[in-house]
Amino acid sequence: MNTDTVVVAAREWLGTPYRHRASTQGAGCDCLGLIRGVWRNLYGDEPMAVPAYRASPRDPEYAGALRAAAEKFLLPAAGELAAGQVVLFRLAGLRESKHCGIMASGDRFIHAQEKLGVVEANLTEGWARRVSGRFWFP
Repeated sequence: MNTDTVVVAAREWLGTPYRHRASTQGAGCDCLGLIRGVWRNLYGDEPMAVPAYRASPRDPEYAGALRAAAEKFLLPAAGELAAGQVVLFRLAGLRESKHCGIMASGDRFIHAQEKLGVVEANLTEGWARRVSGRFWFP
């Protein structure tokens, strides 16, 4: 997949309000909803139904589900962080990835954040330390 196409598709979601478990451009989404929406923009239908999940990153149910889905439907990325990659993050010292976004460049990423909605942000040192996986859209 062309990385510019992925970044353009992700940027179309900027300003979408944060809504847990939603995936509707302009109306609301969470971090997974952003990835799902970009997938639909690129390919059409989503590859699987998403089970219900709680907003709390500490919820042990579905631990590892985000990484498992990424490994099943996306391609592993090697080397440096780059535009167009889907990135997984560990939050609050957790072992499992519970957040995701799309790299807009080598040092900026697009993600859905509570109270802010979909934003493009700097990949600060704090965020970079939490990166736990990198993938390409197929």
